[in-house]
Amino acid sequence: MDVVPHVCADSWSNDRATTEEHDMTTNADLTIPGLRGRRAVITGASDGMGLVMAQRLAGAGAEVILPVRNRAKGDAAIAAIRAVHPDANVSLRDLDLSSLASVAALGETLSAEDQPIHLLLNNAGVMTPPERQTTVDGLELQLATNHLGHFALVGHLLPSLRAGRARVTSQLSVAAARGSIRWDDLSWTSEYDGMKAYRQSKIALGLFGLELHRRSTAEGWGIVSNLAHPGVAPTSLLAARPEMGRDQDTGARRVVRLMSALGLVGTVETAGRSALYAATSPDASGGRFYSPSGVGHLTGRPAEQKLFKPLQDQQAAQRIWAVSEDLTGIRVAG
Repeated sequence: MDVVPHVCADSWSNDRATTEEHDMTTNADLTIPGLRGRRAVITGASDGMGLVMAQRLAGAGAEVILPVRNRAKGDAAIAAIRAVHPDANVSLRDLDLSSLASVAALGETLSAEDQPIHLLLNNAGVMTPPERQTTVDGLELQLATNHLGHFALVGHLLPSLRAGRARVTSQLSVAAARGSIRWDDLSWTSEYDGMKAYRQSKIALGLFGLELHRRSTAEGWGIVSNLAHPGVAPTSLLAARPEMGRDQDTGARRVVRLMSALGLVGTVETAGRSALYAATSPDASGGRFYSPSGVGHLTGRPAEQKLFKPLQDQQAAQRIWAVSEDLTGIRVAG
């Protein structure tokens, strides 16, 4: 198993203050420290688990930026946040993670704003379209959206992340506990299997998140990168999504919704706790993996978890970094 340094950036480890003013949400399983003066960027926050996380960050006093593909959904998300926190400092930017040009445009926009970014949650994702889909860049949709888009985003934002001594948290899935990288056919041009391609995309994101922390430590970038997964909850990943060729909720989502109602797995409201803990807690460290602590890591309080076996290969992490640079044309270097 790869051993990584157990460190936190100074800008996070020295701030343990929690106040009612800065954390207006009530959650017995998670306390978020005051984040006033911190700039947070969270992908996939226009609905579901991402929206809940954005609301909590805003309630803790952070300036929260929601990069969205659909402006109408984004406006609705801001309205929902301000319904709970009327003075929330929250705004939209445009982003389609499946398009490298769109990622570059967001990077240019945020860089031009010339403000440090203190927190980046790589949260957005797509899951198991019924048929193989490719992006405008000719890449398999899940790999492009779940991993390569976030890889490129970090590359474009690296100066701003370094300036903020940022915490970068990448959201994985229990699906990453098994599976592998299909090195000879990353875009699944033959024998497409949606679930295997999804597992690959999340393993790739996890390997990248760990390698980001290693390189930051070695090069003195000041960035703390870690991983989280939400357990199991009835999020929108398996909901009806016509743009993905799915006109109704999957059977799996209906089962998970029932299990959630029975308290056997998490809820949309609890699913983001581990990522929030990894992203904001002074006790969360770089190069570590956080998940629910209940039976099977399906629900419960956030806690550190042993790395899934596919994430333990440091050579694979270095390889996915190099391959991702080739596929995106982005060189992530300080």
